[in-house]
Amino acid sequence: MAFVAVGVTVVLWASAFVGIRAVATSFGPGPLTLGRLLVGCTALGVVVAVKRGPWPARRDLLFIIGYGVLWFAGYNLALNAAEQHLDAGTTALLVNIGPILIAILAGIFLHEGFPRPLLIGSAVALVGAALVAFGSTADRTTDVNGAFLAVLAAVFYAAGVTVQKPVLKRVNALQATFLGCSVGAIVTLPFAPALWTAVSEAPTSAVLGLVYLGVFPTAIAFTTWAYALSRMPAGRLGATTYLTPIIATLLAWAFLGEVPAALAFVGGSICLVGVAITRMRRRIPAAMPRLGDVRLGDVAAPEQNG
Repeated sequence: MAFVAVGVTVVLWASAFVGIRAVATSFGPGPLTLGRLLVGCTALGVVVAVKRGPWPARRDLLFIIGYGVLWFAGYNLALNAAEQHLDAGTTALLVNIGPILIAILAGIFLHEGFPRPLLIGSAVALVGAALVAFGSTADRTTDVNGAFLAVLAAVFYAAGVTVQKPVLKRVNALQATFLGCSVGAIVTLPFAPALWTAVSEAPTSAVLGLVYLGVFPTAIAFTTWAYALSRMPAGRLGATTYLTPIIATLLAWAFLGEVPAALAFVGGSICLVGVAITRMRRRIPAAMPRLGDVRLGDVAAPEQNG
């Protein structure tokens, strides 16, 4: 089930790049963030009210506030602002620095170590993501402010995942997502007047796009991510999101008419190889017994000739 959850997360998060671009002319970064989180909280709140699971202990509240501020609020604000300056390909590349940061932070703070397949596979996948982005931006100039915002989003993403991981040992994925989403919504409430104005002036298609972003890439995808994170090391799970730029490019091709360059397909193939490498497990050879550890009874007696 964890791999199914990962697949759902990657596809829906990839669709968010297309969705954000589609509504960017109607909603600024702040109103878009608040709108997504309010829709997400509403959808998740209905399910939480029905299931009524146990609430987290006090010791988890600081962590929940932490990833709510860093990931749900900070990451979405920075990502939405970045896509005001950059195309989806460049944004996806820069945000995909996040899995490398997750691997480093998880190795240090979550004691997951630094497995060689994870490091090698992440590096290979990052090269593939770079080719995907370069193929989609060869004729465009990268905006410095947009690049900074995308890297900032990657930092918020990595920090939020690292803070969320310990909570998922004691809090189920649904409640962890609902609470984080609620914290993010509270933090971004100052954008409420701008959101009200934007909704009243936006076309119906943009409002529906906002609802989609709140239900699918936010409520559903963040929950499936939390479910997978509770069952997998953060570093290995983060590496799977290198598939996001590939899917985002294909979705942009289908829905926005952005035809990807041939180099994007090459990069996508390299990404797949890199992710496959991260899934490999190191084979630890069996230790040879030392001479002092061998007992006389363990040595077979020589056969005697008849």
